[in-house]
Amino acid sequence: MSPHIIAIANQKGGVGKTTTAINLATALAVARYRVLLIDLDPQGNASTGLGIDYANRRAGSYALMAENRSVDELACTTLVPLLSLVPSDNELAGAEIELVDMEKREYRLAEVLSPPDAPLAYDFILIDCPPSLGLLTLNALVAAHSVLVPLQCEFFALEGVSQLIRTVERVRRAFNSKLHVQGLVLTMFDRRNNLSELVAADARGFFGEQVFETVIPRNIRISEAQSYGKPAHLYDAKSSGALAYDRLAHELLTRTNTPAPGHAS
Repeated sequence: MSPHIIAIANQKGGVGKTTTAINLATALAVARYRVLLIDLDPQGNASTGLGIDYANRRAGSYALMAENRSVDELACTTLVPLLSLVPSDNELAGAEIELVDMEKREYRLAEVLSPPDAPLAYDFILIDCPPSLGLLTLNALVAAHSVLVPLQCEFFALEGVSQLIRTVERVRRAFNSKLHVQGLVLTMFDRRNNLSELVAADARGFFGEQVFETVIPRNIRISEAQSYGKPAHLYDAKSSGALAYDRLAHELLTRTNTPAPGHAS
């Protein structure tokens, strides 16, 4: 079977996008699914958060799109069994400019993620998009089956999400008819803060069942884990943050009707 490809996107920065990419990918891998995380953000925080610091980056997501190199060649192992990573490499910052003049510029990522000979040997491919709606994010949306949108429980959180939803609809009409919104994930939720409850209520009132039941709490253990180059599951598997991402992974598997992992352990 072909992998299910999910773009994790929000043009607003600081919403927990990369944190969600790292920890959701890890939770799926812990559940015994084969997962590939593609760091498509020039900041490279997903790569750092999985233990690959800037100085040790090799060819990665830039080479994947600009040089049409294969996933098998560029993916590297991580500390998490069954989780592989295509890191953000040093040249990715200039990719937006270079892609403009490339042939089929919107399909560069889609082509390498859907090789004609055989599907890639993963159950899920997650793409950590940059906080913008430029050509890198467009490539992710054209390649993906669905979009997962982290939504910070803060003032102005809903501002911009409607724009992203409209962008998804335009991409669906023009480039990728299978694309849909997988759902919105409420992040940085603080039950002691009335604003978090208000934002959650507004989101559920406007987007309804598109909002995941699972909410991701503010949790210092998640931040600490990233500073050590580890996902929360490896730093403190019993922390509220790690447990929340376990629940999110389970809810995602239910929503996508994904069967139990059938590969050899």
